[in-house]
Amino acid sequence: MKQSKQILKNTNAEILDEFNASIMFDKELYRQDIKGSIAHSKMLALQNIISNDEQLEIEKGLLQVLEEIEKGEFKFSLEFEDIHMAVESRLIEIIGDAGKRVHTARSRNDQVCTDFTLYVQEKSVSIKKQIKTLIETFVELANKHTDTLMPGMTHLQHAQPINFGFHMMAYANMFKRDFERFESSYERNNYSPLGSAALAGTPHNIDRFKTAELLGFSAPTQNAMDSVSNRDFALEILFNISTCMMHISRISEELILWSSYEFGFVKMSDMYATTSSIMPQKKNPDVPELLRGKTGRVYGNLISLLTVMKSLPLAYNKDTQEDKEGVFDSVSTIEISLSILNEVIKTMIINKERMFEACKIGHLTATDLADYLVLKQNIPFRTAYYITKEVVAFANSINKDISELNIDEIRKSSKDLENVNEDIVSYLNLENSMNSRNSFGGTSTKQTKLAIETFQNWLKNS
Repeated sequence: MKQSKQILKNTNAEILDEFNASIMFDKELYRQDIKGSIAHSKMLALQNIISNDEQLEIEKGLLQVLEEIEKGEFKFSLEFEDIHMAVESRLIEIIGDAGKRVHTARSRNDQVCTDFTLYVQEKSVSIKKQIKTLIETFVELANKHTDTLMPGMTHLQHAQPINFGFHMMAYANMFKRDFERFESSYERNNYSPLGSAALAGTPHNIDRFKTAELLGFSAPTQNAMDSVSNRDFALEILFNISTCMMHISRISEELILWSSYEFGFVKMSDMYATTSSIMPQKKNPDVPELLRGKTGRVYGNLISLLTVMKSLPLAYNKDTQEDKEGVFDSVSTIEISLSILNEVIKTMIINKERMFEACKIGHLTATDLADYLVLKQNIPFRTAYYITKEVVAFANSINKDISELNIDEIRKSSKDLENVNEDIVSYLNLENSMNSRNSFGGTSTKQTKLAIETFQNWLKNS
């Protein structure tokens, strides 16, 4: 009986160790942890808190730890609870007592926040670069299709003729906003928590501006208590990733629709589509579906951390150990998603003929007829609207699209159009309709080319 209780006690201890430890996931921060410790040791030496010799020993030892981890020789164990203690313990093994001085004038509270901030900042930069590459792909594709007609839609119903380049530039604009979000978040969060210690600063004569400089931060944070409890930077990257994944999901949805038999606008490379397990004739858009599905995953990570943070009192709380796994997962998800989407867009084949034929469904130039009657006949728009309805009904009765009607058919379609001028036919032409929308930001070939040129200049300078 005593033996059974002892076994249970030991088992519970093991479970508690596993529950309490973060080493098996926060080991992802080993580079940032070592970088932060080297900077901290340099500052301590400059302030005469440790000797120069001790600093050199510490730095050499930390670089050895880094090498061991990257070679796969470092043993991560629950014994050390987190990456900070694991690195420090190994450092002491390598250099002895000098290693025990590295933690002077800091706490794991400010250390973890510094490591995590460095990670988020680095990933914000790399993700931003990936987004820029994707924007370049959209702009290049748009530049090839500034006069490729396709139906523009609202409510997923055919609405007005646009060009495919214009549609691609809509996504370029979306992802440019994502780029700018990561950029502004980087600037807003580029402040060093290191030196805040547990929550109230330290009595040691440290130089937080120096460690901020050594680590590439703009400056140290202003308030030690806020610094160790702040996870806004983590929430921001999760929000930025979620918004970017929402845009990825939207283009993925359109690719799924466009590659179906009903649309047939695009054909995806066989690398990014698969056949059915029992229906060999089918080609499933698996990759866009996965991209669409993974959006829900990153939304969950954002909501999870918001929930963790919603009622935490100042300052540090163990709850914030739950901040990292979701960020690591979302970062990994957005990185692979941006890379794959870029290749999907680059390799897909555009069916220009099918797009053009689709423009003849749904009377896309009906609005042009109403506009013509307002501009050329001085007819009130609401009256013009009902006249246009008559013309559409007539076109349906003879199984034609309104853009295909000749002048005789137009005059026959409504008593209000019996004496209309022949130039009305040109207003119903699909290409003319697209190019007539020449207001800034419109779909005309001219405006689309102007937008592309603007983006090309932005890409060169960003």
